[in-house]
This record gives sequence, C-alpha cells and structure tokens, in this order.
Amino acid sequence: MKYMSGNEIRERFLKFFEERGHLRLPSASLIPQDDPTLLLIGAGMAPFKPFFTGKMKPPSPRVTTCQKCVRTGDIENVGRTARHHTYFEMLGDFSFGDYFKKEIIPWSWEFLTKELELPGDKLYITIHTSDDEAYQIWHDVVGIPDERIIRLEDNFWEIGSGPCGPCSEIHIDLGPERGCGKPDCGPDCDCGRFLELWNLVFTQFNQNEDGTYTPLEHKNIDTGAGLERIASVLQGKPSNFETDLIFPIIEYACKESGVAYNASPKTDVSLKVIADHARSLTFMIGDGILPSNLGRGYILRRVLRRAVRHGRLLGIDREFLGGAVDVVVSMYGDHYPEIREKQDYIKKVIHMEESSFLKTLKSGCDMLDAEIAKLQAEGKTELDGAVAFRFSDTFGFPKELTAEILDEHGMTLDEQGFADALEVQRKMARDARDDKTGRPVIYNDRDLNAAELKVDECAHCGKVMKVYPAADAQPVDAVSDGNDAAVILDVTGFHAEGGGQLGDIGVIKAPAGLMRVTKTKKLPDGVTYMAGTVEEGTIATGDAVTFEVDMARKSDIARNHTATHLLQAALRQVLGDHVNQAGSYVGPDRLHFDFSHFSAVTPEELAKVEKMVNEQILAAKTVTFEEVPIEEAKKRGAMALFGEKYGAVVRVVTVPEFSMELCGGVHVSNTAQIGLFKIVSESSTGAGVRRIEAVTGFGALEYVEGLEKTIGNVAGKLHCRTTDVEERLDVLVAEAKEAGQKVKALEAKMAAAAASDAADQVKDVKGVNALVQKVSVSDVNALRTMGDQLRDKTCGVVVLASVFENGKIGILAMAHKDAVAKGIHCGKIVKEVATLCGGGGGGRPDMAQAGGKDAEKVDEALQAAWGVIEGQIK
Repeated sequence: MKYMSGNEIRERFLKFFEERGHLRLPSASLIPQDDPTLLLIGAGMAPFKPFFTGKMKPPSPRVTTCQKCVRTGDIENVGRTARHHTYFEMLGDFSFGDYFKKEIIPWSWEFLTKELELPGDKLYITIHTSDDEAYQIWHDVVGIPDERIIRLEDNFWEIGSGPCGPCSEIHIDLGPERGCGKPDCGPDCDCGRFLELWNLVFTQFNQNEDGTYTPLEHKNIDTGAGLERIASVLQGKPSNFETDLIFPIIEYACKESGVAYNASPKTDVSLKVIADHARSLTFMIGDGILPSNLGRGYILRRVLRRAVRHGRLLGIDREFLGGAVDVVVSMYGDHYPEIREKQDYIKKVIHMEESSFLKTLKSGCDMLDAEIAKLQAEGKTELDGAVAFRFSDTFGFPKELTAEILDEHGMTLDEQGFADALEVQRKMARDARDDKTGRPVIYNDRDLNAAELKVDECAHCGKVMKVYPAADAQPVDAVSDGNDAAVILDVTGFHAEGGGQLGDIGVIKAPAGLMRVTKTKKLPDGVTYMAGTVEEGTIATGDAVTFEVDMARKSDIARNHTATHLLQAALRQVLGDHVNQAGSYVGPDRLHFDFSHFSAVTPEELAKVEKMVNEQILAAKTVTFEEVPIEEAKKRGAMALFGEKYGAVVRVVTVPEFSMELCGGVHVSNTAQIGLFKIVSESSTGAGVRRIEAVTGFGALEYVEGLEKTIGNVAGKLHCRTTDVEERLDVLVAEAKEAGQKVKALEAKMAAAAASDAADQVKDVKGVNALVQKVSVSDVNALRTMGDQLRDKTCGVVVLASVFENGKIGILAMAHKDAVAKGIHCGKIVKEVATLCGGGGGGRPDMAQAGGKDAEKVDEALQAAWGVIEGQIK
C-alpha cells in the first residue's frame, strides 16, 4: 500500500478503466437532466438511468466517470462519524449490456491490489445470499478464501424506481483496534473496523413505480467506489475528514475561529461540518443551483445555514464562507474547472445568503428570547415543538440552535411536537412528488440509431420511425384519431424545446391521418420527438409524411431568442462580467431573462441596456452560425449557458463585435429582423437573481400601441393633446398640492376652534382633567391635531372619536405626562372603547389610536370611557 493524493487516486482509477475500453466522461451536473424523480445527483449511475433501462443507446457500451454527488438524507450525522458527507465523489465504471460479473470482479481486485497496492489478505467480500455466480468468480477465479466471502440479504442495490440488482461489496479490515472486539465482528458489523471501499452492482432488474421488478433485457454493471474512503486508507487517516480532500478546509476553519482541531469532540464536529458543507455549497452553486425555499434550492440554503450555525458555535460571528470557497477551488479547480470559472459568482451568491442569515440569527434569537420569557412567566420548561418548527421552517432558525439556547436556560424542546410538524410538511412534499402530472415520458428508442435521424429545418417530408401513445414509453404500430401521441421521424423540420426556448408547433400529415403538433422536445440522447393529438385517421409506423411548421410563430421566437443574446451581452457591458444566465423563457409572445446580479437594475441602467440592444438591431448585423470543437469555442470567448451540458462539437451563434454564445436554438439571420426591442419590466426572482421581461417585433409594436392608447385616454381626460400630457399633469399636481395645503390650514383652524369649544367640557376625575368627546373631522391626521391641542390645554387625558367621511371610525386617546404618572394608559383606554364599536387598536400610555366599524355604538362607547379613566387613576 502506498500513499496517494486524492487527485492521484481519481486519475489512476479513470485511466485504469480507459485502458480497458471505457469512454471517460466528465462528471454530470448535480442538477438531474430529464429525471423528475431526483432533486440532486446522489450516485454515479444516476445520470445513466435511461441507458441502464435500455430505453436509449449510450455513447459507448463502456463508460467510466468520477461523479460529483450530494446527499442530505442523513445530514445530521455529518461530522459525527468518520464517513458521512453531504458532498462526495463516486468513482464508477459502467457496462451497458456489454460485460458482466466475470470481467468486473477480477478488474476490481486488480485495481485495488495492483494499482493501489492494498493488501489482499485484508480485503473481505460480501455478496447477496442467492448470488452463487458472484461467489464462484470471487472464490474460484480471484482466489478469495471462503471465510472472507460473506453472504448478506441486504446486498441488493436500489435507489427509488429504476435499474437495480444484487451487489458485491469490497471491504478492508482496518484492524482489531478499530473494532468492537466481538468474536463475530465482520463486514456486516457497523463498529467501523471493516470499511466498505467499492460496491459492484450487477444491474439485472428494473424497479417499477409500483414496487415490482422486471428483468432487464440487457444486463449491466454499475460500480461505485468512494474516493474519500479510498483516500483515507491510502493516506493512513482515521477518517475521511483528515484526507487531503477535506482537511485543508478544516485548517481554514481553525484559522478563522481560533479553535484547534482535536481540541474537543464538540468543536471537531463543527469544524468537520463547515469543511463538508463548504464543498457542497461550492459545487452546487457552481452547477447553477441558487438558494430558495423549494427543491434543490432549499437543500442549498439548509446546507449553507448549517455551516453558518456551526461557525457561530465556534465563535465566528461574521461572514467566513467565501474564504472557504477559495480553499475548495484551490483543491478541486484543476479537475472541475467550472468552479474556478465561477469562483467570484459562487462567492457572491454565498455572501448574499450568508449576510442575510446572520441577520436572521439575530432576529431569531430575539423571537426565541420572547418565547423563553413567556415560558418563564407561565412556569413552564418546555418549548412547543410546533413553535420551534415555525422558527425553523418559516424564519430559517435552526432547530439545533433553538435546543442549544433552551438548554442554556434550563429548558427543553418538545422533540415529538417538532417531529409531528416536520412530518406534516414531509407528507405535503411527498404528495407533491407523487403527483405525476407533467412528468416527461422518456420514450424507448433503443433500436434507433440517433446519428441517422436528422433535423433539417428546411425539410417538409419524412418517415415515421416510431409512434407512441403520449403517456406510454413503449412504441406501438399506430395511434388513431382522438388520442394524444408522440412521433419520431427520420427527418424533421420541427425544432425542439431547449435552453428556455419553446419548441415548434404545426401539423404532420400522413396518408391516412393528421396530427396536430403542440410541442417538440428532445429525449436525453438528443433524439427529437413531436407530441400532440391525432385529429384525423391514424399515424402509423413507416408512414411517409409531410409536415408544416407554424413559421409565423417560429419567426417570433427567433426574434426573441436573438434578442436574448443581445440582452445578455448588453447587461454584461453595463452591469459587469458577473452577469450570468440563470434561466430564460423564449416564446413567440415575449422573452424573459434571469441573470445573476445583486441589486435592482436602475432605470438609467435599463435605458442604457435597451439602447445598446436597439443599436445592434439598427446596425443590421448578419448573425453567423458555426459548428466548432467546444475547446475552440471557449478559446474564442463564447458564452455558455450556466449549468448546461455540451458535446464535443458545439454551435456558436455570433453577432459580430457584440455577442458570441453556444446555442442550438432558433435565431434570425440578421439583427434587423428583430425590428424593435422594448424592456417591459425588471424584478427579483430570488436572492442574487434578477429578471428582465421584454418584447420584440410584433410584440413590441403591440406594446407601443398599448402605451399610445393609454396616453391618448389620459390626454382625453385631461382635455389636452398627447404631447401636452406631462405639462398638464405638472400643473394639476401643483394645484392639488396647493389645495391640500389650504385644506390642512383650514382643518387646523377648525380643529383649534373645536378644541376651544370642547375644552369647556373638561371634567375633574379624581384630580385628573379629563375630556371625552365626539368630534367631526375629515381624517385621522385632523383628529391627531385636535388631540394635541386639547391635551395641551387640559394637561390631562383626552379621548376623542370621529366618524370620517369614508364611514370609518377613528378613536384617539392622548395623555399629559402628569396623567400618565397617576395611572392613565391610553392604549388600554382605546382598546376598550374600540371593542365596543366593533373594532380594535392600542398603543403607548401617553398616546394611542384605534378604529371601529359600528358608528351607532360610538356614543355608547365614549360614555364607557369615563368609567375606564376613573378606574385607571390611582
């Protein structure tokens, strides 16, 4: 066994399987593509599910990868055990119907014992209880003694619906000093002595959504080896956290907090959590995930907040995660260049969320302090779990921090109540996930050669290669009228949805039928299919068909799509290079563009962006399209869609001297065809993400016509020409302001006069001057003015009520400081008076106001105020 760095192990694994005919592929994004059953990629095989099921052809029958993975199902164990992580890397080799057990078992043994030089006598094997074939290969071919091959019922791998099968795990004995000491201790014991390094999954079945199993037509191999675990063995470390894949981040956290590693188990947990979570945050944001309260964005937010909380436990009360990102990038940026390219962006997203949560922590502590005070007043020592869950779910205040603060006050958290509230939320989430509406169907096209199917947007005829009932993945001979269907043609002129752009619509005409196409999409292997309704006759496999694309709609989409490219380029020039696309919609009616930016775009900036785009349109520039290798495109400076996967050859769309992007969408051939570009709105869609909505072409003309109509209507009401609207409004605003000032002056005089009259009705109540009066004023401001004057005149307490012109009731109480000193509390007075009027309100001892609903009760309520005043005076 020899020392290897984590990077060396990763490269050695990939090269080993490349030499055995495997295609090396880069890690897929953490965002699953066309798989609604997953929020995040959590296993090396997850991106390849369609290949395992046989629905699609893989790019090679043998593939090897090192896959980025994130799992948070057992997040509470992170930092408390040697092996639990939210982010980890899974080394994998895959066979899609090619080789099987007799190849992979000897290869895995060779890699571990020859390439990594692990001691063979320390390796133990587990297999499924019924897997005699695996036993025979391990025992007779590899030569593993019978006592080191253990049959276990649990050796069956599955992760939700999809490919699954028996598995064989390879464990290493770390020595008796790492174990429990029991004589029967073995790989099935969870004491930690036996560490699983590699899982060989023999994928033979497909788990259906109803829980049943169907044998796969082609047997597959799916193996996963934990990079961090192997590194811990080769580097002689007691846990994954001490390896060079994580420990530099721990060292950073130690420096930031001033806490030494191995100083105490409690602080070690926090240091490990920060290190683990910093990796997750960097890679999730690097793949385009942004904080939110839903889905994968919620997972990101939760991970970040846990990291901040553990920083607080270490005494870090400031932002620190940006520096952790720098450490992660320095460690992983060579193998995962996307995080180096997005380093500044990742740090900005984290800064926005971290600074916000630090404020949340403060306000959460204030709320919890109030609850603690309430419990103390009631003589209770347990906080209701539903309250704690509301703090956590609504305000983002962590449960663990709630429990910690309660403990400091000698109190506990109602864990069961919290769990019950959490289960209610989880059930809602499960119900939402179980709603299959809108889930894409991945049609089975395995026996088609995707390379032979063509998209030619000048074509008008083709042949039906496959036809499917819309909700069924399996092809049929024909679909008849009245039914929804999906069709794959050998040549299609329909452009598929992608990159935010809607797909084409139109009609497909067969010899004996007609299909109305309502959407065009792509399968994960790139095959285009058209979906819609068969309106006449039948559409059958083998039919020679003609088709018509709605070209007017397509032209509108093209205008909006090219305008989106111009918009992004203009935004980067005006706002800065940190602007990256975070989502888009390109339809025939409008476009919207979501982008990373950390404040509202000012009207001046929007005007500048709009002008720049229209300048490019008026310059009538020819838009060019070119297929080039992706590395060449990057060297040219072409912008890539954030989080998108690209092939070896990409399409570059260029507006000379202004915009260059990787894009497979529909565009105009000359910018002049866009006609006009108008920004309609700018808004926020989440932390650090802004959205601009705009229109072009006919949509822009309709927008301008709508504005002209509105201005014309306003001009008609102002009795002036449209060109004079602004000037006329300025005059009216000035007149209204002057009239308002006159009204206020008049009301002040009326209030003073009314105050003089009312002052004569002051009564002495137990040594305090008191006035209770129904008055007639226009609004609450006038009521306050009168109250001020009467309080100053009486030097006591004043209670006023008025029924305003709008029918609402205003109630006001004001008291001089001498009256307050004798027990008067205005807030309590108006509360009782307002209650009698069908309303409510309150306030301070010296001033309070309220509202009411029942005008007929005002006199009765005011009469009761005398008793309230008398009762308060000491």
